[in-house]
Amino acid sequence: MSLRHAVLGLLAEAPGSGYDLMRVFNLSLANVWPATQSQVYGELNRLAEAGLVEVADEGPRGRKEYAVTDAGRAELRHWMIDVEPNRVQRSDLLLRVFFLGQLSRAEAAAYLRREGDLAAREHDVLLKLREEVTSEKDACDEDGERGSGKDGGKDPDGLTTHGLLALEWGLRATRAAKDWADWAVEQLDAIELREGSGGGRAGDAGQLDGG
Repeated sequence: MSLRHAVLGLLAEAPGSGYDLMRVFNLSLANVWPATQSQVYGELNRLAEAGLVEVADEGPRGRKEYAVTDAGRAELRHWMIDVEPNRVQRSDLLLRVFFLGQLSRAEAAAYLRREGDLAAREHDVLLKLREEVTSEKDACDEDGERGSGKDGGKDPDGLTTHGLLALEWGLRATRAAKDWADWAVEQLDAIELREGSGGGRAGDAGQLDGG
């Protein structure tokens, strides 16, 4: 995925200014493709130069509202249908886990607990976001104001039904990360207990409880 297609996708949902896009990035795409303000505004300029978006409206203080062009929508569809996702993943977190044997048992456990705590906090943030979004959706449903059809069920805060699917992925991923960190600490504790009871032997560190 690239920032270019993230911006195109958001503008395909609805026209918006750079400020509007940043709000949606911070609200709904933070766990998918985080971006800074300078990156988003720079990408908007490049997309406009390429004819993939255009200025649809100008407001006070130089505010520009952008809309996707037909060429931009075609590029977005091409990327979604014809271009294979980049499935190569690199994890700084897991690379460090691979070398935890270079630390003391206490240091290794502290690292894992810290990562588990971070995952739990991120999960709480996403859970709160889901609660806020679903409550707003319910309110709009009651008022009969919620969109339908080609806009994909667009919600007031810029999240669509499909955006909620991505949010759910983040919720499940952070919960799994927390569970894994807790399990990993338990494995270190079990190894230490075996070694302390005299039952440890070479290779014990590789014998883990599969949960």
